Amino acid sequence: MRPARSPASIDDPTFPVSSPTPAGAYDDLLNRVLPQARHHRMWDPSDGPLPSLFVSHGAPFTLDDSRWLGELFDWGQSLPKPRAIVVVSAHWEQAPAAMSASAAGTPLYYDFSGFHPRYKTLPYATPDATDLARRLSGLLGLAPVHEFTDRGLDHGAFIPLMAMYPAADIPVVQLSMPSLEPTALLDLGARLRSLREEGVLVLGSGFMTHSFAVFRHPELAAATAAFDEWAVDALARGDADALADYRVKAPGVAVAHPTAEHFVPLLVAVGAADDPAGAVSAIDRMVMGNSTRSVQLA
Repeated sequence: MRPARSPASIDDPTFPVSSPTPAGAYDDLLNRVLPQARHHRMWDPSDGPLPSLFVSHGAPFTLDDSRWLGELFDWGQSLPKPRAIVVVSAHWEQAPAAMSASAAGTPLYYDFSGFHPRYKTLPYATPDATDLARRLSGLLGLAPVHEFTDRGLDHGAFIPLMAMYPAADIPVVQLSMPSLEPTALLDLGARLRSLREEGVLVLGSGFMTHSFAVFRHPELAAATAAFDEWAVDALARGDADALADYRVKAPGVAVAHPTAEHFVPLLVAVGAADDPAGAVSAIDRMVMGNSTRSVQLA
């Protein structure tokens, strides 16, 4: 994995520039890549297990950042097209673990406010995921896993998937985090590991650093960069114990993650991996003082 880069500033060419139209960069992506996305080669058993992924998902403004969207799309295209996707997002904690609706075309859960109204009109209507929901129930315990039939994908799930798989032609189920306790999420990932051998993509969605304070105090970007560098090193060593103990061991943690929910989905991806030390950074840009690092684990 490459080390963290210097933080972006508003004068830096890596700083996201809003489209003239809200989500205009996403419109441009669809116009450019939709035929390619529809013909994406489906996973075959001869491909071997799919990796597990951790993606830094961003707020709706991700859909205005053409570079970020392009990086996510290229990442998705670099893998065989999954047969299905299980996503664990920073934005749903529910005990015991529960599932989002599996019916085709379930409306999205627009769990944000303060943005242009257009962001709440963008669809991502995925196919029926009933078979995946049944498989998850079997993996997660003897008791049936509750399915919230009126809960669609939240923005931690649909924002990155809109870019990675814009054809919206892959069944998706979102799992809740049963808690924010790191070892519980490592265990959840381990329970999902066998799905990778069936062509199912296991995806944890959060943010490698998630600091609002750095927006107001850019000098705090040194703390988010230090945390990012520590995470790179821990992943390179495959040190799941250190990652689970990040509150004690990681520098800059009070700034980088004042709350846990955006970091701990990484532990689901680590738990689902066969060899966390094989982690590769697919995206490693600093945006507005935060790390958008997104990683692929074998």
